Amino acid sequence: MYSEKILQVLTQFKQNKITTEEALEALRKLPYEDLGFAKIDYHREIRKGFPEVIFCQGKTPEQVKEIAFNMFKNGSDVLGTRASHEHFEAVREVLEKAVYYETARIISIRNTPPRKTKGIIGVVAAGTSDLAVAEEAAVTAELMGNTVKRFYDVGVAGLHRLLDKIEEIRECRVIIAIAGMEGALPTVLGGLVGSPIIAVPTSVGYGANFHGLSALLAMLNSCASGVSVVNIDNGFGAAYSASLINKIGEEGK
Repeated sequence: MYSEKILQVLTQFKQNKITTEEALEALRKLPYEDLGFAKIDYHREIRKGFPEVIFCQGKTPEQVKEIAFNMFKNGSDVLGTRASHEHFEAVREVLEKAVYYETARIISIRNTPPRKTKGIIGVVAAGTSDLAVAEEAAVTAELMGNTVKRFYDVGVAGLHRLLDKIEEIRECRVIIAIAGMEGALPTVLGGLVGSPIIAVPTSVGYGANFHGLSALLAMLNSCASGVSVVNIDNGFGAAYSASLINKIGEEGK
């Protein structure tokens, strides 16, 4: 990881194994590297505990490839969200270790094994149509070192399906609840579990769903306590917040 690389450089300098000039050269890219079209924030891992993430949508395959390659060669783990097959094929040209999660639309290249937590993040999705967002959340959380349990197609249109899994869901330290249409799932869960819930509205639904706006407003107006809401289709954002909560709980802070 990048923080360990910095520590290694400082230790080598302290032990007179490298010169001042060599140490400066090794650290010259702090706090970021300017590629012209992008500035890679290598310090983010030190500040946040996880490297900068590449949002691939809107970037060309060549841009994603260059960002990923530079991050990896400088010791960072690479996570790219909203990635297409074209993005992945470009990255794989220079990084054969790249893995593509098709449903989640995520590219991952690991430099180091993840530090696993004991706490569980539950990803609860209302319907099969919500799986792209659900998998973005689940895979992101796993790549950040969390244990994830998936509970899919348990929406309120068939409440018995949710109740059949409720005891397992209650074992989760944090719950990500994902739903489109009227977005009722997080509120139902909020009345049944004691864990914090991060609600994710999806753009799934007919015309009056307004591409997820109806689900977003319903979740923001939830009458259940302990429900927080991220933006429409933002599985990544939900997973990042859930990971922070889970790891703070792990440390007992």
